[in-house]
Amino acid sequence: QVQLVESGGGLVRPGGSLRISCAASGRTFSDLNMAWFRQAPGKKRELVATISRNGALTRYGDPVSGRFTISRDKAKNTVYLDMNSLKPEDTAVYACAADVARWMVPPPLASDDYDYWGQGTQVTVSS
Repeated sequence: QVQLVESGGGLVRPGGSLRISCAASGRTFSDLNMAWFRQAPGKKRELVATISRNGALTRYGDPVSGRFTISRDKAKNTVYLDMNSLKPEDTAVYACAADVARWMVPPPLASDDYDYWGQGTQVTVSS
């Protein structure tokens, strides 16, 4: 089992910034491709960002590209999402996900390909 626990969500004004975190346990952290997804009420879950096992490869969903940054800290077994220039349409529950990766396999982009999920953390962008 892999356990994922998100934290850091909250209320932020439009144009502001927020960092959310995902702490992983239960497996060797460096074996995991990681990702952030988000889902707003009544909307489909969508990709936010992915990061490879060693952090060398990152990819972003189109709505957040250029504004959000994903990173990971091996020593802390933690993945971060730094969100900048936040917009009201960024309001959603943000959940982290993990995939046990084989050698040189990039993180998948589809949520169905991830086996482990956190409970999610609410991010609300409003004035």
